[in-house]
Amino acid sequence: MQSIHDVPAPAKLNLFLHVTGRRPDGYHLLQSVFMLIDWADTLHFERRGDGQLSREDLLAPLPADDLALRAARALQTASGTTWGAHISVEKRLPAQAGMGGGSSDAATTLMALNRLWGLDLTLEQLCALGMRLGADVPFFLRGRNAWVEGIGEEITPVALPPRQVLVVKPADGLDTSAVFSDPNLKRDSTPATIAGFAADPLAFLTKARNDLQPVAQRLCAGVSQALEWLQSQGLAGRMTGSGSAVFAWAAPDHSVPKAPDALLVRLCSSLEAHPLAGWATSDGFGR
Repeated sequence: MQSIHDVPAPAKLNLFLHVTGRRPDGYHLLQSVFMLIDWADTLHFERRGDGQLSREDLLAPLPADDLALRAARALQTASGTTWGAHISVEKRLPAQAGMGGGSSDAATTLMALNRLWGLDLTLEQLCALGMRLGADVPFFLRGRNAWVEGIGEEITPVALPPRQVLVVKPADGLDTSAVFSDPNLKRDSTPATIAGFAADPLAFLTKARNDLQPVAQRLCAGVSQALEWLQSQGLAGRMTGSGSAVFAWAAPDHSVPKAPDALLVRLCSSLEAHPLAGWATSDGFGR
């Protein structure tokens, strides 16, 4: 196998996000439900025999050392392979949106290069690498909608009904570290249980919230603008992740209304599973 093309890296939404505490090392303890959606980046991989790693940006420019390159380097180092790769990225997911775009790119890179380089690393081995790259990477590697706890490492698959969702991204993004370091961030939400969520997901999500949203709205006026626009459409919005994108449930026949130029609006569908689910298993991908 010399190349793998048109490999998706889908986004996720945090259906809620509670901050339940903080560890002595400064990491925050979270609870959330992550839902995969069909808005995605597309990556292409070509094997290089010289051991070098390179990247080409086909759409929006990326930072010089983005998470895809860092993931490739981590996999190369951990496996000891002499193969390299050229990675081409069609970047469609907005940055600093709270949708996990960089983490999803990293997960897709780990899964694709594991196959392209013939490494046969297991899912657990890939997740161990992914956790060092970002807290959301193991979720994308495991490939199922999930209840997520701890600092992102405790992942329990959950079944979610198919939904349409309207996602709104203001022009400005939000730096995750700025949100989590804010002294006014609520850090003492009462822990919920996955059993409580499973008993009545709709009722649970109606009462739940994103603890980061008040801080985000103060740091980024665009978050409030996006929420107010959703409200003007008769929709109740909520921020995803550390922002700045917000979302609201939409009817299956919902048409995307005209929005202010400062807002990027996209109607998305939920995914039952990551398109690459099964590319790595507990016993390796076995192909």
